[in-house]
Amino acid sequence: MAEKPEGEANESHAAGDQAAQQSRTETDSDAVSADPVVLAEQLASANEQITALKDQALRGQAEAENARRRAARDVENAHKYALEKFIGDLLPVFDSLEKAIESAQTAAEPGTEAIVEGLRLSMKLFLDVVAKAGAEQLDPLGEPFDPQHHEAMAMVPNPDMEPNSVMEVMQKGYTLNGRLVRPAMVVVSKAPG
Repeated sequence: MAEKPEGEANESHAAGDQAAQQSRTETDSDAVSADPVVLAEQLASANEQITALKDQALRGQAEAENARRRAARDVENAHKYALEKFIGDLLPVFDSLEKAIESAQTAAEPGTEAIVEGLRLSMKLFLDVVAKAGAEQLDPLGEPFDPQHHEAMAMVPNPDMEPNSVMEVMQKGYTLNGRLVRPAMVVVSKAPG
């Protein structure tokens, strides 16, 4: 074997030492990342991220479900109350028929019974048709006053009736699928005194 000059041997030895030191440094950095405290912190951080992402996913899912329910409710209400304006526009017709029936009954002329009967049948037919759409007539005579469905036009002392009862209906009210279209205009009794 040929001997290397002394300078080359030192360079070769220095290069070997440098490679060994670099290898030790890489091993030391691996040891640092394998430190249980660091790993525990990384695990805790990852768990927090997982929890936050799960929470976001649940919130998104809940928001989508709420939007679906809201849309379904809006469609249902649109179907349910689509006729509200139409029913409101028919109310003067109902009122006119009722006034015509009252007027024909008070007129004691011959032949008015047939007119009254025809008007009653027309009114009944109208009410039956709108009842199929969910409309209902409110005729609260003798019932307790309900501010949700009645509009008090006057309060009159009446010893023959319970106080706060409807003693006269001036104009009947109407609801559509439980929603008030027009309140009944009423006269309410009060205790004498």
